[in-house]
Formats: sequence, structure tokens, C-alpha cells
Amino acid sequence: QVQLVESGGGLVQAGDSLRLSCAASGRTFRNYAMGWFRQAPGKEREFVAGISWSGGYTVYADSVKGRFTISRDNAKNTVHLQMNSLKPEDTAVYYCAADRLISAMAVNRGLQEYDYWGQGTQVTVSS
Repeated sequence: QVQLVESGGGLVQAGDSLRLSCAASGRTFRNYAMGWFRQAPGKEREFVAGISWSGGYTVYADSVKGRFTISRDNAKNTVHLQMNSLKPEDTAVYYCAADRLISAMAVNRGLQEYDYWGQGTQVTVSS
């Protein structure tokens, strides 16, 4: 069982940066690949970024590539999403999720692959 709690969301202007954090409970955090997803009003939840359990493999959605960076600290049971050059279209509720994925160098993009979800944190980017 893994419990996830996101933090770090807020209201910023276009071009600003935010750093989201996800704190995980449980001693098995290091066994899970982690993903960040987002859901804007009226839209489906979409994959943003993911990191393998080893931290050695990351993947990003094309819309955030080069602007967002995902990282993890297995000793502290945390995963972060550094978001730079934010745009109004990045406005959404951001969720972290855990995937019991065995491969050390793989990340799933599909929502259905993830076993545990946080409650989400709101990010609003004004123009």
C-alpha cells in the first residue's frame, strides 16, 4: 500500500516556475515507478512525466518536454516535478501516481497502469 500526497501548486504568471512535490508513505516506495498526470477542466486526465523506480529513466509528454523535469529521492520517499516556463495551457490539477513496474528502465504512460493516486494539487497559470 502506498499513500501519496502532492504539494506545491499555486497561482503563477506565464513564464514563471513551480516545483511540485509528492510525498509517499510506505517502505516500498522504491519499488514503484512514479508518474505525474494532469487534468484540465472539461478534459481527460493526461500523462505529463514519469520516472522509473531506479530513477535512471524518464519520459515526458511532448507538450512539456524541455520545460518540465521529474526527479525522485528514494531515501526521502519523494518525487518532484520542476515546471519552468509555465504557460496558461499548463493550468490543471496535477496528480502523482505510483506504478508497480518491475523494470528499472521503463515507465508506463497509461492511467490504467498506475496503482495508487494522490488527491491532486491545483496549478493555475495566468497570461
